[in-house]
Amino acid sequence: PLSKTGWLELSALDDPDLEYYSHSFKMNGMTYRNYSFGWSQKDRVALWVAYPLCADHTSSGREETWGYDPHVPKLSQTNVNKGYGATEPTANYPNNFYARGHQIPNADRSGVPDMMAQTYYSTNMTPQIQNGFNGSIWAKLEEAVRMEIPHGDTLYVVTGAVFEKYGTDEKVKTIVNKNDSKTLPVPNYYWKALMKVKRAEGKVTDASTIGFWLPHGDLKGHSYADYAVSVDQIEEWTGFNLFPSIPDVLEPSAESQISWISFQSF
Repeated sequence: PLSKTGWLELSALDDPDLEYYSHSFKMNGMTYRNYSFGWSQKDRVALWVAYPLCADHTSSGREETWGYDPHVPKLSQTNVNKGYGATEPTANYPNNFYARGHQIPNADRSGVPDMMAQTYYSTNMTPQIQNGFNGSIWAKLEEAVRMEIPHGDTLYVVTGAVFEKYGTDEKVKTIVNKNDSKTLPVPNYYWKALMKVKRAEGKVTDASTIGFWLPHGDLKGHSYADYAVSVDQIEEWTGFNLFPSIPDVLEPSAESQISWISFQSF
């Protein structure tokens, strides 16, 4: 369980249905945080994954190390070593399949091998439609996020998977993982929330946020920019309190922002 709650990227840690975990790594004798997540044991999925993103975290390396998360009971996880082995025809791809979709992308940690290895844990994966989603619009959004790392500073990122909007009752499809015969729910939506801040004398003096909310499916030909929403909207649809550590005086204007262009220029 997390003991620190002052990290700017963290969501409020007050949901009794979630278990909270954080991964760290050591470099040059120092311990640094990698990412944190709120884990739903019932659904075998992290409903949000939060992390700081700096230029030093990214590079061009890739080393796949699929496996179980050592922090989380193995029985509540699913085996992702060889993919899910599940397929579903979609509008543009009759032989589409479910990929092991990272919530924190491996590319966001490709600059530090120990950090990247932790992104391949089962707890960071969800079943994502590959063609038309994971390999296209979602990948392009992830690339766009990396382009927004402030020079010499930090971008704060939260990614989440949603089965049904808060307070609603939506149909949720399932797949069976052929590696271990476990039944897995498939998220109906995915979202990202981003925050930049400005500081003076070590204190946050200004903040800007933006969110993206995507229906999960074959979105071939769609642009992620068309799915920009405010962080306030994501909070309404998820029931989570995002970025609660920013000063209260900044929260109303920062979290109501809906312009991707304005966020980029902040």
